[in-house]
Amino acid sequence: MKAEKIPFSELLSNVVDNRGKTCPTADTGIPLIATNCIRNELLYPTYEKARFVSQKIFDSWFRGHPKPGDIIFVNKATPGRVCLVPDPVDFCIAQDMVAIRANEKKVYPRFLLALLRSPAVQARVGQMHVGSLIPHFKKGDFDKLLLPIPEREAQEFIGDTYFDLSAKIDLNRRINETLEALAQTIFKNLLVDAAATRLPKSWRAGTLGEVTENPRRGIQPDEIKSLTPYIGLEHMPRRCIALSEWGHADELESNKFEFHQGEVLFGKLRPYFHKVGVAPVDGVCSTDILVVRPRAPEWFGFVLGHVSSVELVNHTNAASTGTKMPRANWNDIARFEVALPPDSLAAEYTATIRPMIDRIIANIHESRTLAELRDALLPKLLSGELRMPYSQKEIKNNG
Repeated sequence: MKAEKIPFSELLSNVVDNRGKTCPTADTGIPLIATNCIRNELLYPTYEKARFVSQKIFDSWFRGHPKPGDIIFVNKATPGRVCLVPDPVDFCIAQDMVAIRANEKKVYPRFLLALLRSPAVQARVGQMHVGSLIPHFKKGDFDKLLLPIPEREAQEFIGDTYFDLSAKIDLNRRINETLEALAQTIFKNLLVDAAATRLPKSWRAGTLGEVTENPRRGIQPDEIKSLTPYIGLEHMPRRCIALSEWGHADELESNKFEFHQGEVLFGKLRPYFHKVGVAPVDGVCSTDILVVRPRAPEWFGFVLGHVSSVELVNHTNAASTGTKMPRANWNDIARFEVALPPDSLAAEYTATIRPMIDRIIANIHESRTLAELRDALLPKLLSGELRMPYSQKEIKNNG
């Protein structure tokens, strides 16, 4: 596939650059995203650890704001990471990143996003950045980054293919967020609010340990099979039960715990990070993670609802030991006081949310498959190793 190499700067019609000084923040207001919110595996930015700015600061402090369809490009710390700006835009950006707007007369915006994420361009950015401790890719060096731009038809096919696969992955993520929120709402209405003011006659006061257990299935490194899924704290998002990332245990050097699909994983190191999720596969996990499961299947929903709750996380955090690296332990969870409903009500809730959890896990696996396909196709399409379907010009000539 023929491609003309054009400087990155010449492909842009606008650059929103707010670097220079730290933006004044507030406790509430408009989200201010940082570089950690930009991840190449996601289509749009996340709001993890986002701060806020007031409307006054939003209107007066910034040099400009991104528009839908712009691309956010990280300049510092992890230079080259990019995400698409959604419609509507409900955040602002500060220093260490810029919002770039493609010149649509020169490049198809979706193609530019895909091209910037390609392994070849990511490697080139890595070679060009300055700074050893904190890498920095200067906006002034955009003209030194030469990008291969093929014919428009190829741009549109590659860009749309990349975008469509990424959009499906993003849709699965949003579906999972909705399902988790629905499960939490039902849990609160059915099993929390009912006992908030006065304990119903069929309920009793107890502890979570009465219906929950911690299976300590220790395993030595030489006992772990190749390609066994491995989940560490770095794979677990905050306040989200959908665990969509994991590695492999091929080179692990220390003991781990085994877990089974559907069991609950609780990050006990710095429990205030609120890392709790449902295992989407069988595998092994860090010893900084507690494996939790119900003593009987019908209590699964009740156990998940409480173990992933803010109240239990706060309880374990208050009880954790250590100042710099506080750790919770199984006893902290087991002695958490709860109102225990009758078995029939616990079973009813589990039956209600089980299809939601199964759908979340299915979406995770589908998204991983789509991501692998997308990331395998992209370099082959860009290099011409894989050809796009017949172009309109070829169809006309062969007709």
